[in-house]
Amino acid sequence: MWHKTQPSIQIDLLKHTPKDHPDFPLLQDALRISQNFLSSINEEIDPRRTAVTTPKGEARQLVKDGFLVEVSEGSRKLRHVFLFTDLLLCAKMKKTSAGRHQQYECKWYIPLADLTFQLLDDSDVCPHIQVLPEHEIEEMKTKISVIKSEIQKEKKALKGQSRNVERLRKKMNEQESWLLLHSPTIPFRIHNKHGKSYLFLLSSDYERSEWRESIQKLQKKDLQTCQLSSVELQVLTSSCFKLRTVHNIPVTSNKDDEETPGLNGFLHVIVHSAKGFKESANLYCTLEVDSYGYFVSKAKTRVFRDTTEPQWNEEFEIELEGSQCLRILCYEKCYDKTKLNKDDNEIVDIIMGKGQVQLDPQTVQSKNWHMDVIEMNGIKVEFSMKFTSRDLSLKRTPSKKQSGVFGVKISVVTKRERSKVPYIVRQCIEEVEKRAIDEVGIYRISGVATDIQALKAAFDTNSKDILVMLSDMDINAIAGTLKLYFRELPEPLLTDRLYPAFMEGIALSDPAAKENCMMHLLRSLPDPNLITFLSLLEHLKRVADNEPINKMSLHNLGTVFGPTLLRPSESEVTKGHIPLATDIWSHDVMAQVQVLLYYLQHPPISFAELKRNTLYFSTDV
Repeated sequence: MWHKTQPSIQIDLLKHTPKDHPDFPLLQDALRISQNFLSSINEEIDPRRTAVTTPKGEARQLVKDGFLVEVSEGSRKLRHVFLFTDLLLCAKMKKTSAGRHQQYECKWYIPLADLTFQLLDDSDVCPHIQVLPEHEIEEMKTKISVIKSEIQKEKKALKGQSRNVERLRKKMNEQESWLLLHSPTIPFRIHNKHGKSYLFLLSSDYERSEWRESIQKLQKKDLQTCQLSSVELQVLTSSCFKLRTVHNIPVTSNKDDEETPGLNGFLHVIVHSAKGFKESANLYCTLEVDSYGYFVSKAKTRVFRDTTEPQWNEEFEIELEGSQCLRILCYEKCYDKTKLNKDDNEIVDIIMGKGQVQLDPQTVQSKNWHMDVIEMNGIKVEFSMKFTSRDLSLKRTPSKKQSGVFGVKISVVTKRERSKVPYIVRQCIEEVEKRAIDEVGIYRISGVATDIQALKAAFDTNSKDILVMLSDMDINAIAGTLKLYFRELPEPLLTDRLYPAFMEGIALSDPAAKENCMMHLLRSLPDPNLITFLSLLEHLKRVADNEPINKMSLHNLGTVFGPTLLRPSESEVTKGHIPLATDIWSHDVMAQVQVLLYYLQHPPISFAELKRNTLYFSTDV
């Protein structure tokens, strides 16, 4: 950092440096820039936003800054990026020798006059983006969750005075920083028109749009290209420490204890309508929530064709993981195949507007719907939301009407239907495999809640129109209906009785012992449960076979279905038979995921073969 005494030191140096000395011009330059910079940060008007002057003599101001992941030399690096009125500067945070104070080192900069988002030469090859397997990301979330629980226990026991708390905080910071570095996958490419290209990875199309819009807005001005001398660059980079508006890496371990920890559970959102479009278009919305420092797309409305006032009125159930913010993005759908972008993860549709709202626990957690409006670029999107804790959403309350299928024991349903697998399971699986095996995010993207409820009612009443409804229904609603069926079983598909044994079996370290135990547990299931489970298992494997297109890996599917198929019924937990942690990414939940993943990764399991081996394994569980 440049200290306030520096100009006087530089004056002394100039006095004792001959004018013909090669360093004399540099020292003069340094003095001019330092005085300019120091006078500017002492100005009364917005001193934090002003840096050194630009080549045109105007004040160079900081417009936007933030932490982004850059792909550099084939690996991911966390950078602090600063957008000034005339240039974009990418910096690396470095610690000084003292170890306490931090400062920045410039990695590169581009004058905005030279910056473009389009490749000038189509033959340019962008660096390959390495994406970690989903299960590694999820495992890290588990570790973070466990440490959070340990910190809370320590703080309660010792009122936060324990050295162990600091040790755990440091460990959590390392793990959250790793997650922040490896989670983003959406490419944001910028190019210097002189040939150099740079690649950032963002977690959301929202952020990419914000950076692009901010840069393009500045580029509309009469910008001149600028070349900074080494001294100018050093002063500007040093000034970044005082000018920055984003101070901390966005991880929860950097937040104060008093700050809200975020919400864990399910957010119900109804996207009602939108107004303010000047021309008719094909319009849809997506919903994003934050999770461990980055944003994840969770739901998408249907496309409302050729309108200026779309009326979606669609309800979604979104899973929250320590979330504090909901984002809504409104897009115009692009049906022109010639305009499709070649980049992976690129959304080619045009963002018409975007906005976000803080998830205030007091407002959201009331039992009533909370209606709100987000204004974005002259567009108004009307929506409602309410929150349900995870415990309430998986209560497994038995149905009072035994004539239906939801909330009714699977053995009762299969006996009534004279089938091996419930009709609802067979029909939903068939429909997904027929028309959605390549659907991006199938089983992860929420279906419209009203459509799911309509299908639920049709199956419960054995409606004659079920097949017609299924063929017309949005595929995410059908996938959501299948998930809801398993979630509302009065006891999990893999049963309450065997739950403790499944938890013990998946924890075994010896592969042979684990194999024997896990197969024996399947043999111990009632036949309707076992046959249904094996049918679902083979279906999910077929879905995962198309992972390159649908982005749903075995681990993704295990995460979606694990708790649904294994989480014990509330009666067993409240009786104290089964202790269960409540944290959404607790050890229990992840063990449930691991159980399903074990069977998903296992070679095909035959019902007949399992039963044939029953003779050799007659020991009770």
